[in-house]
Amino acid sequence: MPSGKSNEKNIRKLAKIGKQSVGVTLPIEDVRALGWNKKQKLVVKRIHGGFTIKDWKK
Repeated sequence: MPSGKSNEKNIRKLAKIGKQSVGVTLPIEDVRALGWNKKQKLVVKRIHGGFTIKDWKK
């Protein structure tokens, strides 16, 4: 049976940023594994039932 902490890692809350935006935090170990950095451009695409987030390529 999985531990409660493992399950909680994947549960995130939306945070209000400014007047008309919201953000979500990502686990730092996952961001590091992808090789992403601060202020990096990402592509966010809405799909049925959620979003995809990918690295931006020129």
